[in-house]
Amino acid sequence: MSGKVYKWHKIAEGMEDLSFAPNNIALADLDGKKICIGKFQDKLFAFAYKCPHAGGIMADGWIDALGNVVCPLHRYKFSMLNGRNVSGEGYYLKHWPIEVREDGIYAGVDDKGLFSWL
Repeated sequence: MSGKVYKWHKIAEGMEDLSFAPNNIALADLDGKKICIGKFQDKLFAFAYKCPHAGGIMADGWIDALGNVVCPLHRYKFSMLNGRNVSGEGYYLKHWPIEVREDGIYAGVDDKGLFSWL
């Protein structure tokens, strides 16, 4: 995510602190807000807890064979990499960059201000 400045928030001490469900989605806390962490091909992705279409709980969805997260309500699909709605409905799923460091796992929030990521 080029050119952006992020404020990094620790969301876990390590992989063992993220309780991934069989669907490879875990919940984490990002500065007091619940978010989802998806795991696909040994990479982590952070994205919104609720679907932007009808508020479906994304943690109850699944990750398809292409690495898209699928909402359990209406099966809208979103790229975990960029939040783009790949099933064509025109919505955007908020997402954050992830960094795995020696001292923990961090999610980056655009540093335009506290509420710029809500």
